[in-house]
Formats: sequence, C-alpha cells, structure tokens
Amino acid sequence: MEMLIAAWVAAGLVFASFFMKTIVPLRKVAIAGNIAFIVYALMGINFAIFDKVLPILVLHAALLILNIMRLREVQNTIRSVQAMTREHASLDALTPYMKRESIRRGELLFRKGALADRLYVLKKGRIKLVEFDKILEAGAVFGEVGIFSETEIRTSSAVSEDDSELYSLTSEKAVELFYQDPRFGFYIVRALARYVSEGADIASRQGDADQLLPGTSSEGVAVSTAK
Repeated sequence: MEMLIAAWVAAGLVFASFFMKTIVPLRKVAIAGNIAFIVYALMGINFAIFDKVLPILVLHAALLILNIMRLREVQNTIRSVQAMTREHASLDALTPYMKRESIRRGELLFRKGALADRLYVLKKGRIKLVEFDKILEAGAVFGEVGIFSETEIRTSSAVSEDDSELYSLTSEKAVELFYQDPRFGFYIVRALARYVSEGADIASRQGDADQLLPGTSSEGVAVSTAK
C-alpha cells in the first residue's frame, strides 16, 4: 500500500510539472517528482521487488542531477540580470571580442544613413550623436540600434567631441553574443527600449514646439484669412 501511495504521489508531481508556465517552478516540481520516484524505488527493497524498480531508480537519479544543474544555471542567469537592473551594466567581459580604436576631436565616427557594421563602447572622451543633440560620456554603449534594426543603417551621425578612445564590436559578433549570452541580450533589449523612449520624447517635444509656431493653430489660420 505504501508503495502504491508513493507511486501516485510521484506520478502526480511529474504530471504537475507539465502545467508549469515558467522554467524555475517547472524545474522545482520536476526535482520533487524525481525524489519521489527515488523514494518509491528504494521502497522496493522492503518488498523484495527492488530488481524490478531499479531502472526507475537509475533514471530518476540521473534526471535529478540534470534538473538541479539546469535549475542552478537558470538561477545564476536570473541573478545576473537582476544585478544589471540595479547598477550600471559593464560590458568589460566583451573586451576580448572587441577592437580598440582612437579618434581625434571633431572626427566623424559614422554618418547617418551609413551601414551599421559595429557597435561601440566609449572608454575615454565624449561622442556627440548629432541628430539627437546628445553627448555620450565614458562608459556609454552606442551604435547598437542600427545593428539590430531591420534596415541595418545608422539613425544618427556620431562625432568625437574630444580625443576619444573606444572599443568596437562587429555586427556579426554582436548578433552571435545576443543569442549566446543572456546578460548581453538583456542589455541590448534595455538599450533599444531606452532608444524608443528617447525618440518618443523628442517627437513629443517637437510636436509641442510646432504648436507654438505662428499660424499653426486653427485660430491663427482663421485670423490670417480674415486679414
């Protein structure tokens, strides 16, 4: 009777794992199911049927180790992503894949409409994104928007405001790391979201400025026509 109860509990846990919608709960329930089946198999010793349930013991012992390893991997990734949300994300780990470059003050790094073939990490100096009238300081990452856009072209020109030092990463390597490294992928998603937000703010300010121009309101047009 005890083995029957243990078997049903173990089967219920395995069945419940298929209803989990996220990976962490799924792994935890799967681990509980593995442990339950191991207990069930060990109970076979007392009932003289251990040789019949030995394959179950071996299978779920192996699955237990695998599920624990996968759970730790996911938890480590989650902690890394959470750390990136609490502080400025450093991309120093990408340095081995990057090429060091130096540019002088006033030098054009890339022009709007050009092919986006690499992203940059600014180590020293300042870079101005001309169309956005934005100054980037040391530590900034830029150029990623063009790489991950559908058109793969630059959305703004970049000019060095000082003698600057930066590191570049080719578009091919950036795309590869996006799929291979969850931390880098998360950083890129946040950067693109920030770009969209800044673009919306610029459009909103431009719209407000247009409304203040003479003759743009319906009242202004009516007065002008009356004259």
